[in-house]
Amino acid sequence: MSDYILKLIAQGEHHQLDFKFEISDSKKIARSLVAFANTDGGKLLVGVKDNGAIAGVRSEEEYHMVEAAAQLYCRPEVKFTTKEWIVHGKKILEVLVPKDKDIKHKAPDKNNEYKFFVRVHDQNILADSVLLKLWKKQLDNTPIQVFVTETELGLLRYLEKNEFISADEFIRMQGITRQKAEIILVNFIRLSIIDMIMSEKGTKFVLKDIDYQKILQEASYL
Repeated sequence: MSDYILKLIAQGEHHQLDFKFEISDSKKIARSLVAFANTDGGKLLVGVKDNGAIAGVRSEEEYHMVEAAAQLYCRPEVKFTTKEWIVHGKKILEVLVPKDKDIKHKAPDKNNEYKFFVRVHDQNILADSVLLKLWKKQLDNTPIQVFVTETELGLLRYLEKNEFISADEFIRMQGITRQKAEIILVNFIRLSIIDMIMSEKGTKFVLKDIDYQKILQEASYL
């Protein structure tokens, strides 16, 4: 049975897997829980060092720290399940967090302010403002309605010639407000015309390899 955990560890940390040597800060763990729940779900392996070395769970309090993180520092509470494994004579606590398709969760940042976090690669990062607007539209199931003007076409023409663009670059290029820029970006993401690529360094938007002219004709007012 320990082969299961060893195979997980061999994958290394990624967007659905996080290693924790120990749990000493419930607020920090809360960020991992909400990031998994807000993205694609994931697993915490408690008792495993960042480099994959098996240290074992040091205290029975580890579970209670995770429970406290979920109940006290996740808004709303993140549901999880746990399993215990013995690997090389040491106990590993597996914490399984499913993706929450109905609700988005917040956890305290380093300044103790509650923010939305997402999982990107092996990091928990703050949700971009465009993503927050996208979530709202998706959860409300708001109909997509796009009026294609020179502003929208300018974005698409730019992305045909360049690998990516940031929201700030789009705003400067077209001389528009951030609100208008983010609405356009959200609509294009929902229409699967562009993709959003997030990292700790910021968010970039890239043009998908599709016939966007056809999509616009079917879904918008030209």
